[in-house]
Amino acid sequence: MVEKREAGHTVRLGVDIDKAPFTTYAADGLILATPTGSTAYSMSARGPILSPQLRAILMTPVSPHMLFDRSMVLDARELVRIEILGHRHVNVATDGDLVHTLKPGDVIEVRAAQEVARFVRFEEQRFHQVLKTKFGLSDR
Repeated sequence: MVEKREAGHTVRLGVDIDKAPFTTYAADGLILATPTGSTAYSMSARGPILSPQLRAILMTPVSPHMLFDRSMVLDARELVRIEILGHRHVNVATDGDLVHTLKPGDVIEVRAAQEVARFVRFEEQRFHQVLKTKFGLSDR
């Protein structure tokens, strides 16, 4: 996640997708997540829940101050380039931990790893059943 450092101010983030200019976000931040991470902060920011079977990158703006305020589901092979515009510094966080601070003019590039995460499970879990249980969804 790329997020603002100062309360009460948005940041401007120029986004390119696969080396083509996409848009400039005016927002509190921008979340980039894998399907595994889509049920965390991205969902809280109105982002969709993605099946872990997908190979994708989810890009969700946080409190955007612009007409285009939707999440985008990108192919896992697409490169997302984010340039810090304006005059405010931003924080880069992964899983809620601050990992770096970027200044105006800095660029960060994000792409999905080619390796697939493997999880140890002690019992079979079906993604849709886990969602149903966590969110208290009823049968049809």
